[in-house]
Amino acid sequence: MPGPTPDARHDARPTLEAVAARAGVSRATASRVVNGGAGVRQPLVDQVRKAVEELGYIPNHAARTLVTRRNGAVAVIIDEPEVRIFSDPFFSQHIRGISRELSVYDAQLVLLLVEGSGDFERVTRYLAGGHVDGVLAFSLHTDDELPAVIRRFRVPTVYGGRPGRPGAASELAVPFVDCDNRGGAREAVRHLASLGRRNIAHIAGPRDQTSALDRIDGYTDVLPDGDPALVADGDFTTEGGARAMAQLLERRPGLDAVFAANDLMASGALRVLREQGRRVPQDVALVGFDDMESVADATDPPLTTIRQDVVGMGRLMVRLLMERLDDGTTGADSVITPTELIRRASA
Repeated sequence: MPGPTPDARHDARPTLEAVAARAGVSRATASRVVNGGAGVRQPLVDQVRKAVEELGYIPNHAARTLVTRRNGAVAVIIDEPEVRIFSDPFFSQHIRGISRELSVYDAQLVLLLVEGSGDFERVTRYLAGGHVDGVLAFSLHTDDELPAVIRRFRVPTVYGGRPGRPGAASELAVPFVDCDNRGGAREAVRHLASLGRRNIAHIAGPRDQTSALDRIDGYTDVLPDGDPALVADGDFTTEGGARAMAQLLERRPGLDAVFAANDLMASGALRVLREQGRRVPQDVALVGFDDMESVADATDPPLTTIRQDVVGMGRLMVRLLMERLDDGTTGADSVITPTELIRRASA
């Protein structure tokens, strides 16, 4: 019988045995390196990885799972309506950071959206099935059932944003990555005060989210005796910011500055100010929060805002989760990242 044609030999997928032979190691050693096992000296690891690259070897997922006892997948759970997730650039940047860092670990992102009770039941079943190695969850609300479900199934988890108020039971022994929301809010209000503004309003985010509550606290830290009528609630959307701005102008037409709890609400506020004939920043100075470039650079005038490194925070969440998976730790190991005032033309 004739042997395989040259083309057939060329098209054959390289085997683990071929990798081991190229690297000059045993098949078992090659398998441990390729499939993420431990106990191999670094020079041998480097030899095997070089052979994998030269041969174009593609690891077998089933074999990797047997060695590492992992699925190579991480669930990203967002508790927000689908329409908001795909319209708010905060979420796309957060997911971008998570995706970039997961690729470093050769792990797959599985996006799970929780919008109603039916979605929650579906997500619960999925987590119970052991399909993912861990969970990254963010945009939680105070009445969320998700943390309790995660604790029940003992899924390694890192949260984006603190899942509870400081000292609350929900915060204990729960790792999270968050920015300095309160400190950033203080910096925004102090900046407005430094411009000589005396009637500084605040458009707050939803009060069932810790980021919004922290930013309210930062505002009141600087203005402890402020006028309650200068605070209006929004919902982190452009339309929510517009509605809140209209309420504020009706209550206190003499206001001369606004700190909005995110950039989308600031853009909505800016639209209403323009419609009502208020010049920004001459009549009303305006500061946002997040530094979403697609929003802050597109406003007219460009928006002064508090920057948080959303992409970097997503990457940090992945690193914390992978550390927990590698060493089996269960305690809280949280990170609070700094914020920065980005001065543009609105204040």
